[in-house]
Amino acid sequence: MIYTLTLNPSMDYVVTLDRFSAGMTNRASAEEYFVGGKGINVSLILAQLGMTSTALGFTAGFVGVAIEEGVRRAGITADFIRLREGVSRINVKIRAESESEINGQGPRVSGEDFAALLTKLAPVKEGDTLVLAGSVPPSVPDDAYERILRQVEWRNVRVVVDASGPLLLHCLAYRPFLIKPNRQELSELFGRSAASDGDIERCAKELLRKGARNVLVSLGGEGAVLFAGDGGVYRSGAVSGRAVNTVGAGDSMVAGFIAGYERTRDYAFALKLGAACGNATAFSPGLADIHKINEMLGQL
Repeated sequence: MIYTLTLNPSMDYVVTLDRFSAGMTNRASAEEYFVGGKGINVSLILAQLGMTSTALGFTAGFVGVAIEEGVRRAGITADFIRLREGVSRINVKIRAESESEINGQGPRVSGEDFAALLTKLAPVKEGDTLVLAGSVPPSVPDDAYERILRQVEWRNVRVVVDASGPLLLHCLAYRPFLIKPNRQELSELFGRSAASDGDIERCAKELLRKGARNVLVSLGGEGAVLFAGDGGVYRSGAVSGRAVNTVGAGDSMVAGFIAGYERTRDYAFALKLGAACGNATAFSPGLADIHKINEMLGQL
């Protein structure tokens, strides 16, 4: 079983404008609603690939109800903890001359609520995959991911961590199966440039030494490179074209990699499927569907 964890899920309101004028009334030319949050995005792409998963996390209020319904409609098992107070966040994504985002804060999570989340991990067993994705909201302990990893440390669970900064670094001691920094996140982690291939390789190998078993570096329009646990370095290009959506592309890559590895245990194929999913979402108004994924897979 694959479990995805989203501590602060959202409903994403995506509004398209011909032109955005600050301080003025703006009229939308199109608007869409998507269930959001990095872990949920991974589950949604896994569902497109025919893989079952269980989505964990916290929901609250009327927005939380809509999030859970959206997850279930996609064929994903929703096992969220319903908070007694607050409302799950709504994130506003503005698409005009450029992309802008306004992300909500989300509801407060109490210590009791977080303890309840830890009990949700009881069924996670050897051979399962647990995806920890996204930042930790202010009301959740800073060491939330570490506490979660301690719960499953001796169960031989395949852990995927898609986070940044100290949150990611503190997870490395638990030897996650996969981490997915991008070029900018590598630069921020090490306080130096990650512009060249050599820079990226030095940073990735340092992360391997610190405990990561596989490091997948997404490079946007330049593709991706995997520094694998078998000592190999695998590369994938990107499909040429104008990206229409960057939201969820990295999450899609993670989902594709997980699905590819689950099916074949082949790093090269896992990377190719991951890149196809990431490209497919970049060329879609929302998260990609299986038709777009297969189209990208044929072009890589």
